[in-house]
Amino acid sequence: MRASRGVRTPKAFVKPVLAAVFGASLALAAVPSFAADSGKITIMVGGITKMIYLPAKLAEQLGYFKDEGLNVELLSQPAGVDAENELLAGAVQAVVGFYDHSIDLQSKGKEVEAITVFGQVPGEVELVNAKSRDTIKSMADIKGKTLGVTGLGASTNFLTQYLAAKHGITSSQFSVLPVGADNTFIAAIKQNRIDAGMTTEPTASRLINTGDAAVLVDMRTLKGTVDALGGAYPASSLYVQRAWADTHKEEATKLARAFVKTLKYIHTHSAAEIAEKMPKDYYANNKALYLQALQNSLPMYSPDGRMPKDGPETVLKVLSAFNPNVKGKHIDLSKTYTNAFVDAANVPK
Repeated sequence: MRASRGVRTPKAFVKPVLAAVFGASLALAAVPSFAADSGKITIMVGGITKMIYLPAKLAEQLGYFKDEGLNVELLSQPAGVDAENELLAGAVQAVVGFYDHSIDLQSKGKEVEAITVFGQVPGEVELVNAKSRDTIKSMADIKGKTLGVTGLGASTNFLTQYLAAKHGITSSQFSVLPVGADNTFIAAIKQNRIDAGMTTEPTASRLINTGDAAVLVDMRTLKGTVDALGGAYPASSLYVQRAWADTHKEEATKLARAFVKTLKYIHTHSAAEIAEKMPKDYYANNKALYLQALQNSLPMYSPDGRMPKDGPETVLKVLSAFNPNVKGKHIDLSKTYTNAFVDAANVPK
């Protein structure tokens, strides 16, 4: 029996088909990845026990997500750069992290926007190891030293380089070591793996209280931040892919409303009252120290969730100097945040 011949496809037909398939592939590649719409909103927090991100857990504890009819799951990822990757991969719908990621991602062609600002300042503290205190009096003394950051692509890394540059020190004149946050940062200080490092509350107060470290640069207040960076520096925020916000305006508004209510709660209650709402394991077996750290942090929280005026320009100035992705790029700051959802959230339902 003679084998049948394969059917030949005319060349004139092949090219249009290939073009259509290739075009469709490009179109699919351009579509942002979203977590499946299951009715649940998953938010990745860049270190859920950090006080700079306290509004995320506090909103849950106060029941504000449920009040809005939202089913929210909070997950934790210690480094903000890893949290943003989860967002871009479509594993989560939102991230609680530093606003500057929105600028960095725009430089890479990704459209991400902050829809609620938690912190009008970084809330970061540059601590010097007790054993290096005599040789490091300011950031002008860090030549040849090793400085701890949460991650190499993290906000702490760019802020560290910027603070050094203000004293004429280039990034090649000191070393940075990614040491994470919380207990891993504390271990790095106590084991003398870093001479100084940038961290947040309550880690900062824990190390200061034990005498293992001292404050070198304090960016927990607006004054301290202006002195260090030259202006307000919006930091902790809720950011999402813009395409998600455009197609989920009701959910985005409800999230904004829950967080605006949380920020108002913070500004109308004492540190002790706020601490009582937080999980007990956040105290790290020292409630008094947690209260002290929280009291130190209260000035950094936004009163209304809006982007502070001229804040984005300060952040762009820092990133343009040391983030190779942003340096020399045109950044449209108006596309890195929006106050629309916060404004809508302030309108009575």
